[in-house]
Amino acid sequence: MSREILLLVDALSREKSVNKEVVFDSLESALASATKKRFADEADVRVAIDRDTGEYESFRRWEVMDDETFETPDLHIKLEEAQKRNSDIKIGEFIEEPLESIDFGRIGAQAAKQVIFQKIRDAEREQVLADFMERKEHLVSGTVKRLERGNAIIEFGKIEALLPREQMIAKENLRVGDRVKAHLLRVDRSARGPQVILSRTSSDLLVKLFELEVPEIEERLLEIVSAARDPGSRAKIAVLSHDSRIDPIGTCVGMRGSRVQGVTNELAGERVDIILWAEDPATYVINALAPAEVSSIVVDEEKHSMDVVVEEENLAQAIGRGGQNVRLASEMTGWELNIMTVEQSNEKHSEEFSKTREIFMEKLDVDEEVADILAQEGFNTLEEVAYVPLEEMLEIESFDEATVNELRSRARNALLTAAIASEEKVEHGIEDLLKLEGMDEQTARTLAAGGIVTQDQLADLDADELVELSGMDSERANALIMTARAPWFA
Repeated sequence: MSREILLLVDALSREKSVNKEVVFDSLESALASATKKRFADEADVRVAIDRDTGEYESFRRWEVMDDETFETPDLHIKLEEAQKRNSDIKIGEFIEEPLESIDFGRIGAQAAKQVIFQKIRDAEREQVLADFMERKEHLVSGTVKRLERGNAIIEFGKIEALLPREQMIAKENLRVGDRVKAHLLRVDRSARGPQVILSRTSSDLLVKLFELEVPEIEERLLEIVSAARDPGSRAKIAVLSHDSRIDPIGTCVGMRGSRVQGVTNELAGERVDIILWAEDPATYVINALAPAEVSSIVVDEEKHSMDVVVEEENLAQAIGRGGQNVRLASEMTGWELNIMTVEQSNEKHSEEFSKTREIFMEKLDVDEEVADILAQEGFNTLEEVAYVPLEEMLEIESFDEATVNELRSRARNALLTAAIASEEKVEHGIEDLLKLEGMDEQTARTLAAGGIVTQDQLADLDADELVELSGMDSERANALIMTARAPWFA
């Protein structure tokens, strides 16, 4: 029988062009599966085949667990019990008992073949997939083999890939036999069917198509820095030239628009705006909003946003149909963009100026004239008044050195008072939180600083919000929230 096993392994290995080890593993699984049927209860069986002689042994085994994780005696054994048999055994290892091996001929040739062939098919598919991944191809060109529940199965080479409905361009209607290009989105190794998942809606597909059409990109004379898409409708790409002799926009457009038209045709008529990348964020945003003309931009570094001011007649074009133009520009540049008219900008500036003036009048105990001067000179917060370099404030013509020092002193005192009040609020707030089982002082302080100071407020959070607020793991977040919600179920 042992010789028969070696001959079978050798034959299958040659026939299917897979490693002998894969066939041995498959055969061990088939024998273990058949051996398990001897037991009425659940059992973990291991079969070991000697690779040289073909002889095999069978074992029943139990995983070593501690008291807390011990679940079922059919599959697990407690550490204390296991150490009676082997004093060196550790948690996670196995205690084994030899079994009488089942006769290879009795497991049923058909059942054995099914297990072995399935394992071999999996190994073949994994090998083909590994070969594909090794080539590092991200742009896939294939044929629609069939349609399943709205999804398309794309065949390229020996690989079948899945193009999900949500990754298709909405207005295109793919049919069996159509040739399509798609971007490799991910590889799902847990799937039973096609493991390669494709996308025709990702911005990466747009970039890869331009790389095909524009040789200068592959030669690294040009670079696509960023891209954004509204699949099937409109897209934007930002390009940069590494050679001063090359016009990046004209090169990507091509003679009579031939290059950009090739990309558009592949993407179901998607119109592509090609803009010039700029290192200066404001200039980059102005370019990204083309063809709309921008009057001015106010940059808020802290919020990573920009107020983009346009004339009334340019407003609709800047925003785009359904907000498309500004949305794509925002996605491509990475800045939050607020489009407004000159009138709206003036109103916003006036409101912010009034709020700043009121804060300065209240917190610094100054009159309207002094508050106006500070606001007009570009001071927006108490922190700026308190800690901006002294020389900078002395440049304000309306203030002498004594006035500047007094304003800085008042600003620092106001900030100190606010900090003390905030600390007292935190100290008071954590008292209620510390009563909860599983709560510690550091976590309570973190929550109180984020505005969560009562058990009810904690109970109203979901786990994701608590994880984001505190940085704790999701398991602990769920436990704390359920503890806080306990009175709801009392």
